[in-house]
Order: sequence, then structure tokens, then C-alpha cells
Amino acid sequence: MDNILPQRPVSRLVAPIQRFLHIEAAGGLVLFCCTALALFVANSPWASWYQGIWNQPLGVTLGNFSMSYPLWYWVNDALMAVFFFVIGLEIKRELTTGELSDKRKVVLPVAAAIGGATAPAIIFHLLQSGQPGQSGWAIPMATDIAFVVGAISLFGKRAPHGLKVFLLSVAIVDDLLAVSVIAVFYAESIRWTWMLISAGGFGLVALLNRLGVRAISVYLLTGGGIWYAVHHAGIHPTVAGVILGLMTPSRSLIERNTIRSILTSLQSTFEQASEDKGRIGSVTLAQTAQFAAKESVPPSDRLENALHPWVVFVIMPLFALANAAAPFNETSLGDSLSLAIIVGLVVGKPIGILATSYAVVKMRWTKLPESLNWTIMLGAGLISGIGFTMSLFIAQLGLGGDLLQIAKGGVLVASAVSLVIGCGVLLLALKARNYRSNGS
Repeated sequence: MDNILPQRPVSRLVAPIQRFLHIEAAGGLVLFCCTALALFVANSPWASWYQGIWNQPLGVTLGNFSMSYPLWYWVNDALMAVFFFVIGLEIKRELTTGELSDKRKVVLPVAAAIGGATAPAIIFHLLQSGQPGQSGWAIPMATDIAFVVGAISLFGKRAPHGLKVFLLSVAIVDDLLAVSVIAVFYAESIRWTWMLISAGGFGLVALLNRLGVRAISVYLLTGGGIWYAVHHAGIHPTVAGVILGLMTPSRSLIERNTIRSILTSLQSTFEQASEDKGRIGSVTLAQTAQFAAKESVPPSDRLENALHPWVVFVIMPLFALANAAAPFNETSLGDSLSLAIIVGLVVGKPIGILATSYAVVKMRWTKLPESLNWTIMLGAGLISGIGFTMSLFIAQLGLGGDLLQIAKGGVLVASAVSLVIGCGVLLLALKARNYRSNGS
């Protein structure tokens, strides 16, 4: 009976968040398994064989045109561009209809994300200034959405919805900050000819949007050209993915009233027409109804729904398999670089999130959601120290050789420690909260 009732506005707002959290929670488990597998092989006799697989060249040749890179490069630069495209779609959804669209609610997660990114970077800089690994200062800035949401899902219904939305919002703003850092600080020498070509590509996408072009194939071809141009411009091509995600229209082309009118006409046509008469008209009207039904959903929503499972269950696991294979030994884990990453994520993250959140609440710019308290916020800050995907990605951009392997080890250890301590604090905080709410 409920399915024939009109959908409440709040349901339309909550449904995308619930769907997103459900996919991310399941994806977190897959990501964990792939990470464990990569770590096992990297610390086994098969390590060289495994690394050789990812170093195999993979190329595309068409006439005089040729591109050839190792397999891991295609994962990090091509597949991860799709990952960042989905991040752009998520950011746009949050800015238009999500938590970040409400000025009263946006202050807390934005402040927390800024503090949670700044404090680890400062701590890392203080510990690594003048050291060979100082270029990796942005490694501890990031939070991994999939692992964080997967960890929160372990608490089931005991975890308040406000906690999930807060962490999701913080992680999304965190990703936006990380992308900005990648674009500004980890770009190679800029090749301005290719920059102009990529700018022309973005302009073409904007023009296609204005003209109402809806063919996905056209945008795939244009997006591929932009990726190639940005790649040769000296800026990491994943930045192009985020920009394209932000440019994707978030409004539907067809309004609900129009669909209702088309469906009414279609029903009337089918009822009045005989088997032969009116067949052409009914087919045409049916095709119109099909187009209207598709275009009643914003392109950004359609693309996110279609790509999100592929990103979570295919692209991110492949990234983990290609990048999490870090050999562990006492020398690497005791290195000052790995220690700087561990301290940055495990200590800097909660300090930054908690300090900035407390400051904006104290200044009455915002307030904590009713379901949260400061102990829960401490747990949220600790669990946000799970860096993984974005931290490993930035490490690939800023470091190389032995330093990269050391950084990988630091990221993995820090993420594991943050997971254990954060879940422990949250478990105690949620138990105490439920104990008080039950009046026991």
C-alpha cells in the first residue's frame, strides 16, 4: 500500500544517502579483503612475481598514435579518473540537495574537514621538514570513505544516522580538499598548449549541456579527449574527472507533470486504438514516454547510480591490489617518514576535527546534531584517520622508490590503528549514550 502513496520530500533526500552508505559499507569489506591479499603476497616469496604482473606494459595503438604504460599506471591514472568523476558527482549532490546545501548544517562538517586535513599536514611537516620524504606532506590529509562507512556499519542500528551523515559529509569535503591539493601542489611543469586544448574540451562539454545533448557516447568521447589533454598538460588527469563530475547537470530535463501528461495520453491512445489503427501513434508515444521517464532523473543521479557500484566493487579493489602491496619490516616501519604519517593520521586527524568542531560550536556558528556528543565526535575523529585510498594515491604522486614503500607501510599501519581505536571509542560512547537514553 505504501508504494502507491506519494513520496515525501524527506524520503527523496534520505534515499540517496542510504543507498550510498549501503554500497560503501559492502565495498569496504571487498576493499579490506583485497588489501589483505596484496599485503600477504607482498610479504611472501611471490612478491617479485606479483610486482611483475602490475609492471606489465599495456598499450593502445591506432595508426601512428600509440600509448603504452605499465598496468598499475592505467589503474592509477585512467580507472581512478572514473573514481574521481564519481567523487565530483557526490560533491555536487551534497552541494545541491544534500547536507552541504543547508547553510545551517554545512558549517560543522566543512570546519571539521578543514581542521582534519590541516592538522595532520602540519604535524607531518614538523616531523619531516628537511627530510627526503617532506614532499609527501599531504599524505595524512585524506579520509577513506569506503573503509570509514564500512567500519560504522559494524555498529548496525546503534550508530545514529547523524554520525553517518556527518562522517560522509566530512569525507566528501576532505576529498575536495585533497583534489585541490593534487591539482595545485602535485602538478608537473604545465604545458600550456595542452591546457588550452583541455579548456576547450571543458567548454565543449558546457556547450553540449546547454544544447540539451543527452547521448552518453558523446560525453564519453569528449571526456576521453579531455583526459588525454590534461594528462599531457602536466596536471594529474584525475582532476579532470572531478571537474567533469561537477559539470554534470543535476536537474532533470523533464518535469513530473510532463511525464504524468504523457502517460495519460499513452493510456488513452492504447484504450481507444484498435490492434491496427493507431499503432504507429502509440509506438511513437511510448518512445516519448520512455525518453521522458529517463530524463526525469537528473543525469548526475543516473551516472552516480550506474558508476558507483563499479567504482566500489571493481576500481577501488583493483587500486588496492595494485598499490597496497607494501613489504613490512622493522626498518621501514621505524623510519621517520612512516612515523610522521602514522602520527599525522592517528593523532592529527582527531585533534583537527575535534578542535575545529568545538571552536565553531563554541562560537555558536553551528551546533552538534542531537544524536551526537563530544565523546562520539572523538570516535568519529579517530576513525577518520583511516586514510588508505586517497593517502596511497597522494603517496604515488609525491614519492617514489623506497620512500613510496615506506609511506605505504605507514598509511596501512595508521589506518589499522585508527580503525581499532576509533571503533573502540565509538563502541564505548554509543553504549554510554544508549544507557543514558534508556534511563537506566
